[in-house]
Amino acid sequence: MLIGRKGEVKRRIERELKVKLEVDSEGLVKIIPAGDPLSAWIARDIVRAIARGINPEKAMRLMDEENVLEVIDLTEYLRTPKALARQKARIIGSKGKTRRYIESTTGVTMSVYGKSVAILGGYDEVAAAREAVLMLIQGRPHSVVYRYLDAKARELKEKWATTLWKKPW
Repeated sequence: MLIGRKGEVKRRIERELKVKLEVDSEGLVKIIPAGDPLSAWIARDIVRAIARGINPEKAMRLMDEENVLEVIDLTEYLRTPKALARQKARIIGSKGKTRRYIESTTGVTMSVYGKSVAILGGYDEVAAAREAVLMLIQGRPHSVVYRYLDAKARELKEKWATTLWKKPW
């Protein structure tokens, strides 16, 4: 996914951030900054997002400084493989409903992959989505999480309506 069709994703990251990406045969990525050191950090986050299952085109949103990536390591909260599988299922929901609901109410992009949950979006939106995921991990009912998200969505929309900033969605 990082390299993309005919290397286009890798070339775009290198061109726009002025970095060099070296991917070895085991999939390890080395980022070599050619200019601004901040570009290397942005490239690192884009690579992490893609590695966590986020679509490369959506991961490119991290080039905008208003977007952040949050990766929640589920093993910090869950001890057994059975608990991990159960909580991942709760976060995704039946046919992906819960994940889609979190994404649509907060405007983030989410990926539940391996032993982690990756959330990409604006800072406030990511914070709301992170709280919703943590509520699910703690065993709160889905209805409680949905009500929290609805309230947060209203709060975020009011915030965006009263500022001159662009909406993240």
